[in-house]
Amino acid sequence: MKALGTHIIVELSDCNSSILSDVDRVAGILVAAANAANAEVLQTAFHRFSPQGVSGVVVIAESHLSIHTWPEYGYAAMDIYTCGDHTQPWTACRFAASEFEAKQMLTTEVRRGMPDEDGVYSHVVGRRSAGVQPSAKNRKLSVVR
Repeated sequence: MKALGTHIIVELSDCNSSILSDVDRVAGILVAAANAANAEVLQTAFHRFSPQGVSGVVVIAESHLSIHTWPEYGYAAMDIYTCGDHTQPWTACRFAASEFEAKQMLTTEVRRGMPDEDGVYSHVVGRRSAGVQPSAKNRKLSVVR
């Protein structure tokens, strides 16, 4: 069954702390990630916390990319949510992880907007393939190069 959207929940570890502290750089990376995903950027909003850390969102016509950074831990939490067939959310995910110089990336994909026979919409965690039901182990740990 076709999902209306793909939501990737991303944990980035061992990132470059100076990049995670730079609000302009973080914003630029997320905008570039949206562009790499073939998404249409509509608006951005980013904030730098004192003494460190950045939160922000890139609103795209197809939904959003968001991030919260903890430079003191070298950690960033990202959400990439896209709708439609023309976007490539995994391209955005890999691009951003590389730009933040993450050494590890843990992802969970949620397929959203899946109607049942009664028209009730739900979601599925992980990819469903050949009749195999997704399990709680549908998370992927990657080493970023």
